Amino acid sequence: MLRKRLSRKQADRAALRERALGVASADAPPPGPPPPVDPLLAFESLGEALKAIRETRKLTVQQVADQTRVRRAYLEAIEATQLDLLPSRPFTVGYIRAYATALGVDPDVAVERFKTDEPVLEETLRAPVGMPEERDPRVAAFLIGALVIVAAIVLWNVAQRAMMANVPPPPLAPEAFANQALRNMKPGVMRLGSPLPAPVESTTPPPYETPGLAEAMGLKADPAAASKPKPANEAPKVDLASLPPLFQIKGKVYDAGNPRIASTVTVQALKNASLIVRGADGSVYFARQLTAGEAYRVPSLAGLTLDVSVPQDFQVFVGGASRGILPAQQVLASKLAAGPTAP
Repeated sequence: MLRKRLSRKQADRAALRERALGVASADAPPPGPPPPVDPLLAFESLGEALKAIRETRKLTVQQVADQTRVRRAYLEAIEATQLDLLPSRPFTVGYIRAYATALGVDPDVAVERFKTDEPVLEETLRAPVGMPEERDPRVAAFLIGALVIVAAIVLWNVAQRAMMANVPPPPLAPEAFANQALRNMKPGVMRLGSPLPAPVESTTPPPYETPGLAEAMGLKADPAAASKPKPANEAPKVDLASLPPLFQIKGKVYDAGNPRIASTVTVQALKNASLIVRGADGSVYFARQLTAGEAYRVPSLAGLTLDVSVPQDFQVFVGGASRGILPAQQVLASKLAAGPTAP
């Protein structure tokens, strides 16, 4: 690379030497003693000058590389003027400037000497040597997937259009039948019939009447009341005669768990129902879903309240004898033990 431009380089170096030595023209007066020559211009190439200065400073290439943080291979390539082993020109200029600064010489003169020896050529910038070219494989996969989706959409639209084009038109009535129907149409006023009654779902339901209220108030009983349906919230009546007169163990019997606490009242479930026993302060003594036949011995404590889901599902025993069923959903245990239970 250096041999192809020897004449031009020699001329440029001569010009630099003339500017450095202060060479005057022929008409100028005789010059004085020549100024000292810059060490960067005293050698054939910039690489030789930097190498000579480094050896004069008694520095090794590795020491300069550690100081400038430039690779040792790049510094050796600069000293040997092997530009093909260096990165692109801007990186090389930076390396030369750092090299000259580390050696204690003017970096601007070093860069100017490099630009004079190696003028700018019309070439593209090269990537730094030793830098691998890495590409994200996900970008290519994403582009391929997008192209596949677009192609599938286009093909689906084309197939739909082809299928719709081959579909036969909707059937039409023959022209003779259409003309006959038009002839049979009679002009005139259209008469509407009487309105139909409302459907059964839209009628107002009959008002609810409490059973036995009419007899209690001395009113005549409605004969149609017997045919009326029973309200949904009315519990079925319990035949007290069918209940056992004495307590019989038909399932598990629960108690307070303390044998010192006596129990007089016992409630037994006739059906599957829930039972909650609360104290006077609201604390829960017992809460369970009892099955048919299971019973609970209520402890003889003041203020206990029995809370059940359906009163007709529990039979009350006081001292082992039947007192009927519970009178209400919430009742005091002391009332059950004091008096008879209303059916």
